[in-house]
Amino acid sequence: MVILFGAALLLLLAGCATPVEPPPPEWSDTNAVRVPSKPVTWQPIPVLNLTNSPATNQPVVRTNQPLVRAVKPPIIYAYTSLSRWTAEQKLGVPLLLSKSPLTTYTVSSRQGVLVLAIGSREATWNGASIHLGFAPEFIDGQVFVHGLDLRKSFEPLLTDPPLAFTATNRVIVIDPGHGGVNAGTVCIFDGHTEKEFTLDWARRLAPLLVSNGWTVFLTRTSDVDVSLSNRVAFAEAHHADLFISLHFNSAAPDKKESGLETYCLTPQGMTSTLTRGNPDPLAQWFPNNAYDQQNFQLAVRLHRAVLRASGEEDRGVRRARFMGVLHGHHHPAILIEGGFLSNRAESSKIEASDYRQHLAEAVANALK
Repeated sequence: MVILFGAALLLLLAGCATPVEPPPPEWSDTNAVRVPSKPVTWQPIPVLNLTNSPATNQPVVRTNQPLVRAVKPPIIYAYTSLSRWTAEQKLGVPLLLSKSPLTTYTVSSRQGVLVLAIGSREATWNGASIHLGFAPEFIDGQVFVHGLDLRKSFEPLLTDPPLAFTATNRVIVIDPGHGGVNAGTVCIFDGHTEKEFTLDWARRLAPLLVSNGWTVFLTRTSDVDVSLSNRVAFAEAHHADLFISLHFNSAAPDKKESGLETYCLTPQGMTSTLTRGNPDPLAQWFPNNAYDQQNFQLAVRLHRAVLRASGEEDRGVRRARFMGVLHGHHHPAILIEGGFLSNRAESSKIEASDYRQHLAEAVANALK
C-alpha cells in the first residue's frame, strides 16, 4: 500500500507541474502603510558603507561556490517506518518519551535530540520548536514519518554535516524588510514602523558580521523601497553565501499574539506552515528549493540563537511558499520575524535599542 500511495502521489505531482501559478504577492503588502506624518524622534546608530567591498568599492566576485550536498537517492513520497530509517542511518531506535497529552518519541544523534508527537506537525530540536511538513502517524504498532520530512527535516538535523563555509571570502547579504512607501506594520506602542526597526537591526548586525570575517552587503542602507525581485537579484549579483531577511510581525487587530518565527522556503511536495490565504501548490519549485536542507539548517541555527537572546515565546521554524523574497536564491536564504509589533509588551521591547542590539548580537554569534 505504501508503494502504491507513493506512486500515485508522484503521478499527481507530475500532472500538477504544468499550470503556471500567478506570482505571489509582495511580502506584507496587505499590511503596508505610509510613513506617519508625525516626526520620528529616535535616531538609528551609524552604519558602515557596506554596499560594496570595503577595499575596492566594487562588488565582490568569488570563485568558490556555496556548499551543495551530494546527490542522494530519490525521495519516497510516502510514509516510512521511523525505526527502519533510524536503523539505515545507524541511529538509535526511537524512544517513547510520553503518552500524554500526545504520544511522543525522541530520535537522537551526536548532533542533538529530535522530539516528535504522533498526529502533530510540531516537533522540537534541541529544545527549539520546528514545524514538519506532515504529522507522524502510528501504524501497526510503529511510528511512520513522511519521506519528505525524513529528507528535508530529519536528515539536515540528525545526519547531515552542519552548514559550513570557507574561513575566508565569505559573503552575506542582509535584507532589512520594507522601506520607502512600503513601511510594513505599525508598532502599537508608539506608531513607529517596521521598516525603521528592520533597518536599525541590519545596521547593528553588519559591523558585528564584518568583525567575524564576513563581507557584508545590505539590500538597502536608507529609507527606500526595494522590490522583492531586486533584493534577490542583489544577492545573486554579489555572489552571496547566505541571505537573511529581517522583519517584525503583526497579528493586528489581535493584540495577544507574540513570539519569534523563522521561515525558509517550503520544499516541493510539502504543505506550507503558513499561506496567509495564498495558493500553496505542492508541485511548485523555485531555484532556492535546491537548498532546502541548508535553508532548514540555517533557519534552525539562527532561530535558536535569537530565541535564547530574546527570551520570547517560541513560535518555531516554519516554511512558506508565498514569500517572494526567498524564491530565486542560489544559496541558503531565510526570513526572521523578530517579534510582534501588534503586541504591546513585545513592541515596547522592540522599541528599546538594547533589545535590537541583542537580536543583532545573537545572529552574529550564530554565524561565527
